[in-house]
Amino acid sequence: MIRSAIDLPGVLPEQQTDLSEAFAKGWRVLVWNDPVNLMSYVVFVFQKVLGFDEVKAKKHMLEVHEKGQSVVAVETREKSEFLCHRLQEFGLKSTIEANPA
Repeated sequence: MIRSAIDLPGVLPEQQTDLSEAFAKGWRVLVWNDPVNLMSYVVFVFQKVLGFDEVKAKKHMLEVHEKGQSVVAVETREKSEFLCHRLQEFGLKSTIEANPA
């Protein structure tokens, strides 16, 4: 049986809000300090995975080293999860969290 467009349910207003929130750049990617990776390696990974230039990569690396963590990106949830996973593939400790409003 083929359904006509009239028979199909519409998108509820709550669903539209949920979708817009899912695609909002509201997720932070954090990199955490660890005693394993060399600082030069962390700079290399930031350049390779995040596309940072050397100056920006060194800034974030020093922030990780001195403060224990650095927010390296604020993206959609899907992209944040992807970046976090890629950083972990290179051996960096990283997590994502919702960006506080």
